[in-house]
Amino acid sequence: MRPIIVIPSRLASTRLPRKPLADIGGLPMIVRVAKRALEAKIGPVVVAAGDQDILDAISGLEGVQGVLTDSSLASGSDRVHAAIQKLDPTGTYDVVINLQGDLPLIDPGSLTAVLEPLENPSCDIGTLAAPVQSDWERDAEQVVKIACDFGEATVTRALYFSRMPIPWGAGQHWHHVGVYAWRRNALERFVSLPPSALERCESLEQLRALEAGMSIGCARIEHAPQGVDTPEDLERVRGLV
Repeated sequence: MRPIIVIPSRLASTRLPRKPLADIGGLPMIVRVAKRALEAKIGPVVVAAGDQDILDAISGLEGVQGVLTDSSLASGSDRVHAAIQKLDPTGTYDVVINLQGDLPLIDPGSLTAVLEPLENPSCDIGTLAAPVQSDWERDAEQVVKIACDFGEATVTRALYFSRMPIPWGAGQHWHHVGVYAWRRNALERFVSLPPSALERCESLEQLRALEAGMSIGCARIEHAPQGVDTPEDLERVRGLV
């Protein structure tokens, strides 16, 4: 595999305006995310920005390339695709890791782990799953859950994603960590598809891939990183750095 890490980022955020530029321990959040990506040492790191201010924030960060993309793009996947088309139209990189720009505490090792499902040739997309640790985490709508079963394995297939606790009943639940390793052709196909019925129902774009018959493999990690979606999340992360 020849992976490249692309971090989609834009300033428009309803719950936390100008989120990528939020200060965390003296650094903008987007810089902290990019530095974690560099620490993984698995391929080039690119920030796909919807705004020039984001590119200005990373301009002094050695080893990170910035690409300005259309600010009106509908999703992070669309932004990642637009950036990789500009940077690598001939397909030198055959795997594209989509790293969310609001995960400043992600373990760099998780970016290696997300490639593991793609060792199976039948898998189109890799992603991450961590054990749910509390009833709150299981029930919170903002925490996406995965219907899957690892057994003794470290990689398994995702059967469904939901904001509801799935599966019903006793047993381990799995927290979806929204980092994706796309085979290049899978990303191309995905962005060409219209939003699907279940995607619109759950407001989860990965369901578009499942409904189209694409295979998503999950790599198990031990802990879901704290993301930043609200002012309260930001204060929590600031207390952890």
